[in-house]
Amino acid sequence: MKMLFYRYGSICEPDMLSHFQTFGLTIIEDTTNIYEKKLAPSDYMDNLNALIKEHNPVFVFSINFFPVVAELCHLHNILYLCWTVDSPVMELFAQPMQYKTNRIFLFDRAQYEYFHPYNPDCIFYLPLASSVDRFDSVIKTISAKDRAAYQSDICFIGSLYSEKNPYKKFKALPTYIRGYMDGIIEASLQIYGYNFMEEALTDDIVEAIKEKVPDIPALFSYPKVIADPNKYVLANSYMGSQAAEWERIRTLNTLAKHFKVDLYTGSDTTPLNGVQLHGRIESLQAMPKAFHLSKINLNMTVKSIQTGLPLRIFDIMGCGGFLMTNYQAEIPDFFEIGKDLETYSSMEELVDKCAFYLEHEDLRKGIAYNGYKKVKQHHTYPHRIAEMLRNVTSNL
Repeated sequence: MKMLFYRYGSICEPDMLSHFQTFGLTIIEDTTNIYEKKLAPSDYMDNLNALIKEHNPVFVFSINFFPVVAELCHLHNILYLCWTVDSPVMELFAQPMQYKTNRIFLFDRAQYEYFHPYNPDCIFYLPLASSVDRFDSVIKTISAKDRAAYQSDICFIGSLYSEKNPYKKFKALPTYIRGYMDGIIEASLQIYGYNFMEEALTDDIVEAIKEKVPDIPALFSYPKVIADPNKYVLANSYMGSQAAEWERIRTLNTLAKHFKVDLYTGSDTTPLNGVQLHGRIESLQAMPKAFHLSKINLNMTVKSIQTGLPLRIFDIMGCGGFLMTNYQAEIPDFFEIGKDLETYSSMEELVDKCAFYLEHEDLRKGIAYNGYKKVKQHHTYPHRIAEMLRNVTSNL
């Protein structure tokens, strides 16, 4: 059975590619979007169209949703499978999302509940996964040099969102509008496990932003959309990015007052105080070692992932690392808090729990091992691919 893998450079693609192969699929890769960045969108689609005609795959697959790929699959009457690993994915508002040839898998249940009514037979909930077998092979190679390099008391690997924060475009807004939005963001940072920013926005605020910011005539542009996307995009992309930047800087600065904190990031670290800075970390070899060797691995979920579990959670646990994460509504669906991982719902609770687990090594290591076992048994890429393929084969 042939499949066509449309790639654009997602960190998840190599793992999906290798595990699809274990299911006996013949995989044709379209890597034009990775290596030919200067081409026009029409050129990418011409190339994909030619590959579909040449190989006649049973389905096309991509990480995240691409409306133009959905268009092509619809024209050829073949299935288009995609699995979101990000939120928001604004392209889900595009009209091609409603084609019956789609099989769209969304990892955040809130995201699923938002979009499912627009194509109820073709949109499914599917949480993310961990590449435990690959991580195991890396962990086995840890050396004394690695231990010296990557051991941490508290470690965070990720962006501070300073370099990818579209909210900064709103500097020209009237003071009252900017103050209103800043107030919503500040209030959201006091609540863990629930994102109310979209609910708090008014239609007048959205229209005022579109009017006052010249380069944003529309917050999301596509010829045909399934619904007005502007409030959703404003809350989850723009304001959500600002919330992530403020939260990550404040959390790291607070922890650094009490503990040794290591950060691996390519972001601007100027606002940080007392944090040990390391720059970007190599993802395939170095990152799994850092997850495994750190006493506490921190996860701060961006607000746009409203209920679901980001990839960092599965990666940390799949590396046998101890996970300390903000509370998310879907965590109890898969893991036992205090047994498989630990959560916090306020800054004070985070500081207290970090102090506790740094002092209780046996308990900390036991939780990390329990989490690793549960991820290995239930939450790997083969588990998720099998679920997707069950859907495909049932429709052939």
